[in-house]
Amino acid sequence: MRLRPNFLNPSRVVAASLSAVALAVSVTGCGPRTADAPTPGTATPGTATTAQGGGSGQTVAISGAGATFPAPLYQRWFAAYNQEVDNNVQVSYQSVGSGAGLEQYINGTVDFGASDAPIQGDRLKSFQDKYSAEPIQVPMAAGAVVLAYNLPGFDNLKLSREAYCAIVEGRVTRWNDPLIAAENAGQNLPDQPITFAHRSDGSGTTFIFVNHINAACPTWPAGVGTSVDWPTGVGGQGNEGVSAQIQQNEGTIGYIEYAYAKLNNIQMAELENKTGNYIAPSAQSASAVFEGVPIPEDFGLTVPDPENPQAFPIAGLTWIMIYPQYQDAAKWNTIKDVITWSLTEGRPITEELGYIPMPETIVERVQNTLNKVQVQ
Repeated sequence: MRLRPNFLNPSRVVAASLSAVALAVSVTGCGPRTADAPTPGTATPGTATTAQGGGSGQTVAISGAGATFPAPLYQRWFAAYNQEVDNNVQVSYQSVGSGAGLEQYINGTVDFGASDAPIQGDRLKSFQDKYSAEPIQVPMAAGAVVLAYNLPGFDNLKLSREAYCAIVEGRVTRWNDPLIAAENAGQNLPDQPITFAHRSDGSGTTFIFVNHINAACPTWPAGVGTSVDWPTGVGGQGNEGVSAQIQQNEGTIGYIEYAYAKLNNIQMAELENKTGNYIAPSAQSASAVFEGVPIPEDFGLTVPDPENPQAFPIAGLTWIMIYPQYQDAAKWNTIKDVITWSLTEGRPITEELGYIPMPETIVERVQNTLNKVQVQ
Protein backbone atom coordinates (compact mmCIF):
# COMPACT_ATOMS: atom_id res chain seq x y z
CA MET A 1 0.00 0.00 0.00
CA ARG A 2 1.36 3.36 -1.01
CA LEU A 3 1.25 6.07 1.62
CA ARG A 4 0.66 9.65 0.61
CA PRO A 5 3.09 11.75 2.67
CA ASN A 6 1.39 14.07 5.10
CA PHE A 7 1.84 17.81 4.71
CA LEU A 8 4.21 18.23 7.62
CA ASN A 9 4.65 21.53 9.37
CA PRO A 10 8.41 22.19 9.10
CA SER A 11 8.39 24.25 12.30
CA ARG A 12 7.43 21.11 14.21
CA VAL A 13 9.72 18.71 12.43
CA VAL A 14 11.09 17.08 15.55
CA ALA A 15 12.25 18.14 18.93
CA ALA A 16 15.62 18.33 17.25
CA SER A 17 15.25 18.29 13.46
CA LEU A 18 16.41 20.42 10.57
CA SER A 19 16.78 22.82 7.60
CA ALA A 20 19.52 24.76 5.59
CA VAL A 21 21.26 27.99 4.46
CA ALA A 22 24.54 29.33 3.13
CA LEU A 23 26.40 32.44 2.15
CA ALA A 24 29.66 33.97 0.97
CA VAL A 25 31.89 36.92 1.74
CA SER A 26 35.15 38.39 0.50
CA VAL A 27 37.23 41.14 2.07
CA THR A 28 40.84 41.14 3.10
CA GLY A 29 41.82 40.43 6.66
CA CYS A 30 38.82 38.29 7.65
CA GLY A 31 38.49 34.87 9.16
CA PRO A 32 40.04 32.92 11.99
CA ARG A 33 43.71 32.95 12.64
CA THR A 34 46.24 31.28 14.82
CA ALA A 35 49.94 32.03 15.06
CA ASP A 36 50.68 29.59 12.22
CA ALA A 37 47.38 29.52 10.34
CA PRO A 38 46.57 31.37 7.12
CA THR A 39 44.07 34.18 7.29
CA PRO A 40 40.80 33.11 5.64
CA GLY A 41 39.50 35.54 3.05
CA THR A 42 42.82 37.13 2.10
CA ALA A 43 42.83 35.40 -1.29
CA THR A 44 39.50 36.95 -2.28
CA PRO A 45 39.38 40.47 -3.70
CA GLY A 46 37.45 43.30 -2.12
CA THR A 47 37.63 45.84 0.65
CA ALA A 48 35.13 47.89 2.56
CA THR A 49 34.33 50.96 0.48
CA THR A 50 31.83 53.76 0.51
CA ALA A 51 28.58 52.67 -1.18
CA GLN A 52 25.37 54.24 -2.36
CA GLY A 53 22.06 53.33 -0.74
CA GLY A 54 20.94 52.29 2.71
CA GLY A 55 22.71 50.39 5.46
CA SER A 56 26.06 51.32 6.94
CA GLY A 57 27.38 53.22 3.93
CA GLN A 58 30.24 50.70 3.68
CA THR A 59 30.26 47.83 1.19
CA VAL A 60 30.82 44.48 2.90
CA ALA A 61 31.83 41.83 0.38
CA ILE A 62 31.44 38.25 1.57
CA SER A 63 32.72 35.21 -0.31
CA GLY A 64 31.66 31.61 0.11
CA ALA A 65 32.08 28.43 -1.89
CA GLY A 66 30.86 24.87 -1.84
CA ALA A 67 27.80 22.72 -2.35
CA THR A 68 25.71 22.94 -5.50
CA PHE A 69 22.79 21.31 -3.61
CA PRO A 70 21.69 24.60 -1.95
CA ALA A 71 22.91 26.99 -4.68
CA PRO A 72 19.43 28.01 -5.94
CA LEU A 73 18.42 28.78 -2.36
CA TYR A 74 21.59 30.70 -1.50
CA GLN A 75 21.39 32.79 -4.63
CA ARG A 76 17.82 33.82 -3.82
CA TRP A 77 18.60 34.47 -0.15
CA PHE A 78 21.64 36.61 -0.81
CA ALA A 79 19.97 38.63 -3.53
CA ALA A 80 16.93 39.23 -1.32
CA TYR A 81 19.11 40.31 1.62
CA ASN A 82 20.91 42.81 -0.59
CA GLN A 83 17.66 44.18 -2.02
CA GLU A 84 15.43 44.10 1.06
CA VAL A 85 17.73 44.46 4.07
CA ASP A 86 21.04 46.15 3.24
CA ASN A 87 22.22 46.94 -0.28
CA ASN A 88 25.74 47.50 1.03
CA VAL A 89 26.08 43.75 1.70
CA GLN A 90 27.32 41.77 -1.29
CA VAL A 91 27.40 38.02 -0.83
CA SER A 92 28.98 35.99 -3.63
CA TYR A 93 28.62 32.22 -3.62
CA GLN A 94 30.66 29.88 -5.84
CA SER A 95 28.72 26.70 -6.58
CA VAL A 96 31.79 24.46 -6.94
CA GLY A 97 30.73 21.33 -5.04
CA SER A 98 31.11 20.33 -1.41
CA GLY A 99 34.56 18.80 -1.86
CA ALA A 100 36.07 21.93 -3.41
CA GLY A 101 34.20 24.13 -0.93
CA LEU A 102 35.62 22.26 2.05
CA GLU A 103 39.14 22.56 0.63
CA GLN A 104 38.74 26.33 0.21
CA TYR A 105 37.30 26.57 3.73
CA ILE A 106 40.25 24.64 5.18
CA ASN A 107 42.74 26.72 3.19
CA GLY A 108 41.17 29.95 4.45
CA THR A 109 40.52 31.42 0.99
CA VAL A 110 36.82 32.10 1.61
CA ASP A 111 34.83 33.63 4.44
CA PHE A 112 32.68 30.52 4.72
CA GLY A 113 32.35 27.12 3.13
CA ALA A 114 29.27 25.09 2.32
CA SER A 115 28.81 21.34 2.29
CA ASP A 116 26.15 18.64 2.21
CA ALA A 117 28.55 16.25 3.93
CA PRO A 118 29.79 16.74 7.50
CA ILE A 119 33.47 17.58 7.75
CA GLN A 120 35.28 14.45 8.92
CA GLY A 121 38.28 12.21 8.42
CA ASP A 122 41.38 13.75 6.85
CA ARG A 123 39.64 17.07 6.20
CA LEU A 124 38.67 17.40 9.84
CA LYS A 125 42.22 16.63 10.93
CA SER A 126 43.60 19.17 8.42
CA PHE A 127 41.36 21.88 9.83
CA GLN A 128 42.25 21.02 13.44
CA ASP A 129 45.97 21.00 12.66
CA LYS A 130 45.83 24.31 10.81
CA TYR A 131 43.65 26.29 13.21
CA SER A 132 44.14 24.46 16.53
CA ALA A 133 40.36 24.55 16.86
CA GLU A 134 37.25 22.69 15.81
CA PRO A 135 35.36 23.69 12.65
CA ILE A 136 31.83 25.02 13.04
CA GLN A 137 29.10 23.65 10.78
CA VAL A 138 25.59 25.10 11.03
CA PRO A 139 22.64 23.56 9.19
CA MET A 140 20.79 25.91 6.86
CA ALA A 141 18.17 23.64 5.27
CA ALA A 142 17.40 20.11 4.27
CA GLY A 143 16.24 18.59 1.03
CA ALA A 144 15.64 15.43 -0.94
CA VAL A 145 18.04 13.88 -3.41
CA VAL A 146 15.87 12.41 -6.17
CA LEU A 147 16.31 9.99 -9.00
CA ALA A 148 15.37 12.17 -11.96
CA TYR A 149 14.98 10.71 -15.44
CA ASN A 150 14.20 11.47 -19.08
CA LEU A 151 11.64 9.05 -20.47
CA PRO A 152 8.93 10.96 -22.37
CA GLY A 153 5.43 9.61 -21.85
CA PHE A 154 6.29 7.70 -18.68
CA ASP A 155 5.56 9.95 -15.72
CA ASN A 156 5.16 8.73 -12.13
CA LEU A 157 7.63 5.90 -12.57
CA LYS A 158 8.00 3.67 -9.52
CA LEU A 159 11.30 2.09 -8.62
CA SER A 160 11.64 -0.63 -6.01
CA ARG A 161 14.75 -0.71 -3.86
CA GLU A 162 15.93 -3.76 -5.78
CA ALA A 163 15.40 -1.93 -9.08
CA TYR A 164 17.20 1.30 -8.23
CA CYS A 165 20.05 -0.57 -6.55
CA ALA A 166 20.46 -2.62 -9.73
CA ILE A 167 20.42 0.50 -11.94
CA VAL A 168 23.10 2.23 -9.86
CA GLU A 169 25.24 -0.91 -9.80
CA GLY A 170 24.91 -1.45 -13.56
CA ARG A 171 22.98 -4.74 -13.29
CA VAL A 172 19.78 -3.38 -14.86
CA THR A 173 20.56 -1.75 -18.19
CA ARG A 174 17.25 -1.45 -20.09
CA TRP A 175 14.05 0.36 -19.21
CA ASN A 176 11.79 -2.65 -19.84
CA ASP A 177 13.73 -4.87 -17.43
CA PRO A 178 11.32 -7.03 -15.36
CA LEU A 179 12.55 -5.42 -12.12
CA ILE A 180 11.27 -2.03 -13.35
CA ALA A 181 8.20 -3.33 -15.19
CA ALA A 182 6.96 -5.25 -12.13
CA GLU A 183 6.06 -2.06 -10.24
CA ASN A 184 4.77 -0.16 -13.28
CA ALA A 185 1.87 -2.26 -14.48
CA GLY A 186 0.01 -0.80 -17.42
CA GLN A 187 3.03 1.11 -18.71
CA ASN A 188 4.61 -0.31 -21.86
CA LEU A 189 8.15 0.60 -20.91
CA PRO A 190 10.51 0.94 -23.89
CA ASP A 191 13.23 -1.53 -24.81
CA GLN A 192 15.75 1.27 -24.49
CA PRO A 193 19.19 1.47 -22.84
CA ILE A 194 19.50 3.08 -19.42
CA THR A 195 22.27 5.61 -18.90
CA PHE A 196 23.06 6.41 -15.27
CA ALA A 197 24.33 9.96 -14.64
CA HIS A 198 26.41 10.73 -11.56
CA ARG A 199 28.67 13.48 -10.29
CA SER A 200 32.21 13.78 -11.62
CA ASP A 201 33.33 16.19 -8.87
CA GLY A 202 33.60 15.90 -5.10
CA SER A 203 30.02 16.30 -3.98
CA GLY A 204 27.90 16.43 -0.85
CA THR A 205 24.93 15.40 -3.00
CA THR A 206 26.92 12.27 -3.85
CA PHE A 207 27.58 11.75 -0.14
CA ILE A 208 23.85 11.91 0.67
CA PHE A 209 23.01 9.58 -2.22
CA VAL A 210 25.64 6.89 -1.65
CA ASN A 211 25.15 7.06 2.11
CA HIS A 212 21.64 5.78 1.38
CA ILE A 213 22.70 3.36 -1.38
CA ASN A 214 25.31 1.84 0.95
CA ALA A 215 22.59 1.22 3.54
CA ALA A 216 19.85 0.06 1.16
CA CYS A 217 21.76 -2.01 -1.42
CA PRO A 218 23.41 -5.18 -0.04
CA THR A 219 25.81 -5.59 -2.99
CA TRP A 220 26.88 -1.93 -3.36
CA PRO A 221 30.66 -2.09 -3.94
CA ALA A 222 31.83 1.54 -3.75
CA GLY A 223 31.31 2.61 -0.13
CA VAL A 224 30.47 6.14 1.02
CA GLY A 225 32.16 9.46 0.30
CA THR A 226 31.93 12.72 -1.58
CA SER A 227 33.59 10.86 -4.48
CA VAL A 228 33.36 7.13 -5.22
CA ASP A 229 34.43 4.71 -7.96
CA TRP A 230 31.13 4.29 -9.80
CA PRO A 231 30.37 0.82 -11.18
CA THR A 232 28.59 2.39 -14.16
CA GLY A 233 27.46 5.64 -15.72
CA VAL A 234 28.61 9.02 -17.03
CA GLY A 235 29.73 12.00 -14.96
CA GLY A 236 28.55 15.60 -14.80
CA GLN A 237 29.93 18.62 -12.95
CA GLY A 238 27.65 19.79 -10.16
CA ASN A 239 23.90 19.33 -9.83
CA GLU A 240 23.73 21.60 -12.87
CA GLY A 241 25.84 19.25 -14.98
CA VAL A 242 23.94 16.09 -13.99
CA SER A 243 20.63 17.87 -14.62
CA ALA A 244 21.87 18.78 -18.11
CA GLN A 245 22.95 15.17 -18.77
CA ILE A 246 19.45 13.98 -17.92
CA GLN A 247 17.61 16.68 -19.88
CA GLN A 248 19.72 16.34 -23.01
CA ASN A 249 19.83 12.52 -23.25
CA GLU A 250 16.66 10.46 -23.44
CA GLY A 251 16.86 7.27 -21.39
CA THR A 252 19.11 8.84 -18.75
CA ILE A 253 18.49 8.64 -15.01
CA GLY A 254 20.57 10.29 -12.30
CA TYR A 255 20.56 11.77 -8.82
CA ILE A 256 20.08 15.50 -8.27
CA GLU A 257 18.74 17.75 -5.54
CA TYR A 258 14.94 18.06 -5.60
CA ALA A 259 14.92 21.81 -6.32
CA TYR A 260 16.87 21.28 -9.57
CA ALA A 261 14.32 18.75 -10.80
CA LYS A 262 11.41 20.92 -9.69
CA LEU A 263 12.74 24.15 -11.23
CA ASN A 264 13.62 22.41 -14.52
CA ASN A 265 10.47 20.22 -14.76
CA ILE A 266 12.48 16.99 -14.87
CA GLN A 267 10.63 13.73 -14.24
CA MET A 268 11.21 12.21 -10.79
CA ALA A 269 10.69 8.60 -9.74
CA GLU A 270 8.72 7.43 -6.73
CA LEU A 271 11.04 5.29 -4.61
CA GLU A 272 10.34 2.39 -2.29
CA ASN A 273 11.37 3.27 1.25
CA LYS A 274 12.53 1.02 4.07
CA THR A 275 8.96 0.12 5.08
CA GLY A 276 7.97 -0.86 1.54
CA ASN A 277 5.95 2.24 0.69
CA TYR A 278 6.43 4.08 -2.60
CA ILE A 279 6.90 7.76 -1.86
CA ALA A 280 7.00 10.68 -4.26
CA PRO A 281 9.71 13.27 -3.60
CA SER A 282 8.58 16.55 -2.04
CA ALA A 283 9.57 18.89 0.75
CA GLN A 284 6.97 17.21 2.95
CA SER A 285 8.13 13.63 2.35
CA ALA A 286 11.76 14.75 2.81
CA SER A 287 10.96 16.47 6.09
CA ALA A 288 9.51 13.17 7.35
CA VAL A 289 13.05 11.75 7.16
CA PHE A 290 14.06 13.85 10.14
CA GLU A 291 10.88 13.74 12.21
CA GLY A 292 11.69 12.63 15.73
CA VAL A 293 15.41 12.27 15.00
CA PRO A 294 17.66 14.21 17.42
CA ILE A 295 20.37 16.40 15.92
CA PRO A 296 23.75 16.00 17.67
CA GLU A 297 25.59 18.85 19.34
CA ASP A 298 27.78 19.49 16.29
CA PHE A 299 24.72 19.38 13.97
CA GLY A 300 26.34 16.55 11.98
CA LEU A 301 23.17 14.51 11.44
CA THR A 302 22.82 11.96 8.64
CA VAL A 303 19.88 9.57 8.15
CA PRO A 304 21.01 6.95 5.62
CA ASP A 305 17.79 4.90 5.50
CA PRO A 306 14.87 6.54 7.35
CA GLU A 307 12.44 4.46 9.40
CA ASN A 308 9.42 6.75 8.97
CA PRO A 309 6.86 5.05 6.66
CA GLN A 310 5.95 8.45 5.18
CA ALA A 311 9.54 9.43 4.38
CA PHE A 312 11.12 9.70 0.97
CA PRO A 313 14.20 7.51 1.41
CA ILE A 314 16.98 9.93 0.36
CA ALA A 315 17.42 13.31 2.04
CA GLY A 316 20.05 15.27 3.92
CA LEU A 317 21.08 18.49 5.56
CA THR A 318 23.23 21.20 4.04
CA TRP A 319 25.64 23.17 6.22
CA ILE A 320 27.50 26.46 6.14
CA MET A 321 31.00 26.11 7.52
CA ILE A 322 32.20 29.07 9.57
CA TYR A 323 35.44 29.67 11.43
CA PRO A 324 35.72 29.73 15.23
CA GLN A 325 37.44 33.13 15.01
CA TYR A 326 37.38 36.13 12.65
CA GLN A 327 39.64 39.17 12.62
CA ASP A 328 37.15 41.67 11.20
CA ALA A 329 34.27 42.30 13.63
CA ALA A 330 32.16 44.18 11.09
CA LYS A 331 32.46 41.38 8.56
CA TRP A 332 31.68 38.64 11.06
CA ASN A 333 28.63 40.53 12.37
CA THR A 334 27.41 40.86 8.78
CA ILE A 335 27.89 37.14 8.13
CA LYS A 336 26.00 36.35 11.32
CA ASP A 337 23.17 38.72 10.34
CA VAL A 338 22.84 37.16 6.88
CA ILE A 339 22.73 33.63 8.30
CA THR A 340 20.16 34.61 10.93
CA TRP A 341 17.99 36.44 8.37
CA SER A 342 18.13 33.48 6.01
CA LEU A 343 17.00 31.04 8.71
CA THR A 344 14.15 33.29 9.85
CA GLU A 345 12.91 35.95 7.43
CA GLY A 346 14.14 33.86 4.51
CA ARG A 347 11.86 30.90 5.34
CA PRO A 348 9.28 31.71 2.61
CA ILE A 349 12.02 31.49 -0.02
CA THR A 350 13.15 28.14 1.41
CA GLU A 351 9.65 26.72 1.16
CA GLU A 352 8.98 28.20 -2.28
CA LEU A 353 12.00 26.43 -3.75
CA GLY A 354 11.13 23.07 -2.17
CA TYR A 355 13.76 22.98 0.58
CA ILE A 356 12.96 22.30 4.24
CA PRO A 357 13.39 25.24 6.64
CA MET A 358 15.02 24.78 9.99
CA PRO A 359 12.55 24.48 12.89
CA GLU A 360 12.67 27.17 15.57
CA THR A 361 14.40 24.91 18.10
CA ILE A 362 17.33 24.36 15.73
CA VAL A 363 17.46 28.02 14.71
CA GLU A 364 17.88 28.91 18.39
CA ARG A 365 20.73 26.40 18.70
CA VAL A 366 22.38 27.83 15.58
CA GLN A 367 22.11 31.36 17.01
CA ASN A 368 23.72 30.21 20.26
CA THR A 369 26.55 28.64 18.25
CA LEU A 370 27.07 31.83 16.22
CA ASN A 371 27.34 33.82 19.44
CA LYS A 372 30.35 31.71 20.45
CA VAL A 373 32.45 32.79 17.47
CA GLN A 374 35.31 35.01 18.60
CA VAL A 375 36.58 38.20 17.00
CA GLN A 376 40.18 39.42 17.37
